[in-house]
Amino acid sequence: MPEFKIKHITKYTYESPVRESVNHIILYPIEDQFQSVIKHTLKISGNPKVDVFTDYYGNKIGFFAYSERHRELEIYSELTVATIAKELPSETMFSEMQWMELEKLRYQVPYIDYLKWEAFNELDELKKITEQFLQSDLTPYRVAMDYCQYVYGHFKYIQGVTTVQTQIDEIWQIKSGVCQDFAHILCQMLRMAKIPAKYVSGYICPNKNGIRGEGATHAWVEAYIPDYGWLGLDPTNNCIANETYVRLALGRSFTDCSPVKGVYKGPSNHKLTVQVIIGYDNGTSDTQEPFAEENDLIAVSVIPTQGNSYRRNLELMQQIQQQQQQQ
Repeated sequence: MPEFKIKHITKYTYESPVRESVNHIILYPIEDQFQSVIKHTLKISGNPKVDVFTDYYGNKIGFFAYSERHRELEIYSELTVATIAKELPSETMFSEMQWMELEKLRYQVPYIDYLKWEAFNELDELKKITEQFLQSDLTPYRVAMDYCQYVYGHFKYIQGVTTVQTQIDEIWQIKSGVCQDFAHILCQMLRMAKIPAKYVSGYICPNKNGIRGEGATHAWVEAYIPDYGWLGLDPTNNCIANETYVRLALGRSFTDCSPVKGVYKGPSNHKLTVQVIIGYDNGTSDTQEPFAEENDLIAVSVIPTQGNSYRRNLELMQQIQQQQQQQ
């Protein structure tokens, strides 16, 4: 049972003092039979009170407000997580029976959101590619693996060509991006084949094996396989996401899983740096140098607001929700 020590440091630096910073964080690892949190420490500039709740997708969410004027905001998360390897699907059911089982999930509430795909200009082209893998007598597990390999082989891993706001149409056109883009394309293919698919965010901890995304935040996919459950697939590396992957959150897309998002009152120019340090039970560690990263932090104009601080914070969070709906 591997054990990982992870430090995730997020730092915002503003060009001049800001105020009324209201933030929404997903830095609490998922806890289930395959992953357990041994220790978790969270430190935030100004020591604000963090209210925690569970969202619709089962993610643990933190919410805090930092009202004092400040030029920096640092969120420091340090945790120790243990994971357990999950056995691979045995494929004891006939292929036809498995596809019939998937057909029954179309109107079941736990799966509906994970079966909706996005419409975009080149949808017909993707449909043809997706259907090519369905013409043989392959099981959903084999089809999911083939889709994963397709994304890995046909998309280039290039940092900086996309952002968290990049739409699937552009990703498909340039056939390039980073882990979140690979995950979005794979989710789209699986859902079009009527295989429920979750977008997953977290960390990959392979102990310096040269794998894409190590020592940083990462994104991959979970596909639902009949008579098995959710299977982790990493299209960025064309592998199964198992015990070296630490899950933070899951949802329909990046929007549901962003580690940090928020709004503040002040100038729009700010700098974000993120650093992830992963330690292993053998004493070694991977350190990712601080790097600038796209984010969901929104600047709003300074407008006098009537009412108490709770009301002001609520209005700011409503702006976050409106921004999500527009994406």
